Amino acid sequence: MHYHGLVSLLLDRILEKIAHANGAIERGDVAARGNAISDAIRIVDNLRAGLNKAQGGDVAANLQGLYDYIEKRLVEANAKADLAALTEVASLIAEIKSGWDGISEVVNNGNASRNN
Repeated sequence: MHYHGLVSLLLDRILEKIAHANGAIERGDVAARGNAISDAIRIVDNLRAGLNKAQGGDVAANLQGLYDYIEKRLVEANAKADLAALTEVASLIAEIKSGWDGISEVVNNGNASRNN
């Protein structure tokens, strides 16, 4: 799997974990909420660790700041069983994923053009 595909997969996994946390909050399952949010935070940490600040410049710096904010909101969501915070994070992740998938399409189309 290419790097673009891996990042897209990780972003999908965050959205899945947020959905699990939402369900856990609605059921009042504190342990499941904590596990799902902890998993989401761990994935965000991995995405942040994978940022290439030397090549990524402002984009990487902005993503780092956004990942920091997302992590803060996830911690708050866990502490307060805050569905609004989870909804906000899901929206931010979906926005990142949409942009990321767009980049992947451009890269794949560029590679296909070069191979023809």
